[in-house]
Amino acid sequence: MVIAEIGTSHEGSIEKAKRLIDAAKEAEADAVKFQWVIADEILHPKTGFVDLPTGRIPLYERFRQLECPPDFYAATLEYARSLGLKWICSPFGLKSLELLLELKPDAVKIASPELNHFPMLRALAAARKTDGKLQSDEARKTNEAAFPAPAAVPVIVSSGVSKQSDIEAALAILGTSGVVLLHCVTSYPAPEEEYNVRLIAALKKQLGVKTGLSDHSLDPVLVPCLAASQGATVFEKHITLSKKTSGLDDPVALEPQQFLQMTKALRQCKAAINRYGSERGGQEIIKQMEEQYGSERVQKVLGNGIKALAPAEEKNYGRTNRSLHYMKAFEAGHVLEAQDIGVLRTEKVLTPGIGPEFLESVIGKKLRRAVQDGAGVAWEDITEEGHL
Repeated sequence: MVIAEIGTSHEGSIEKAKRLIDAAKEAEADAVKFQWVIADEILHPKTGFVDLPTGRIPLYERFRQLECPPDFYAATLEYARSLGLKWICSPFGLKSLELLLELKPDAVKIASPELNHFPMLRALAAARKTDGKLQSDEARKTNEAAFPAPAAVPVIVSSGVSKQSDIEAALAILGTSGVVLLHCVTSYPAPEEEYNVRLIAALKKQLGVKTGLSDHSLDPVLVPCLAASQGATVFEKHITLSKKTSGLDDPVALEPQQFLQMTKALRQCKAAINRYGSERGGQEIIKQMEEQYGSERVQKVLGNGIKALAPAEEKNYGRTNRSLHYMKAFEAGHVLEAQDIGVLRTEKVLTPGIGPEFLESVIGKKLRRAVQDGAGVAWEDITEEGHL
């Protein structure tokens, strides 16, 4: 399956979204993917700034600009399916997950930064087991809510800016049945030589899960085809009408003709595997890539197959993925309630907090010192009885 990641390149325009879906169809993609953005689920308002062609603005405000109503997503789903394309979407929190599952998508995509959003993963896992039946309000309060969803809705999980223990923790919640794990390097653009594509085969063997590729490198052929040589069966790459437009991911996305080049190359890879079998077919693909790109370059992209943070990701580990943050400033002695804590990306200027796995551990605990609005939750903030 080849997924054209539209993401937020539509910039809120249904007309542009449809043109992007048309482009994906013409580029022979099998599916399109959107992102259900609700800024408050992703960032704290004080997360920092981003530089855009129109000037420097708060990153939180940029995400606010990307919010769309449910009718927008429903219209893109209907239009994509009318063209014979599957419709996939990424939620970023409990609310967007609930709204998404009401549309009954062809798959739910968990983006790399949400790999440790454990409340959302548990809610999704519960929804896959209940055939669309809601659980009680009490269950929802303990982050085990089940939202309306088709039974066993397929799940695609990206694994950028993560360690193997992070992947294992997410799969312990979601399971491996009906789940595809995409190897990813979370950098824009991602350096080809850091992709370590042999990891795709290694993770499949080690974790017993189907594997694929989420690719942010610039070349339309090299990394995807080498991923195919390692047994990848799902491929995701950003598509844009033009790299010069103002979408957040447009500079690293493929224009339609480049995307078509990728899909045609991947069809050739599939034909080689069908003809020769997975092992010899993979070798034939590598041989062809070496003839085209050179052996040294190809071997660097293939890597050693050992899971580790790519150098381009290291500085963002703990900032791009989720941690616990205060949603207001609080004085010493305040008893923390659920609404006081956000499971957010840290991103630009804030300090990362403790992991989302400790959310329930801090609710009901008393602060031993004053804390700032947006600050990451630290164990040192909490009275002695709050420590594990």
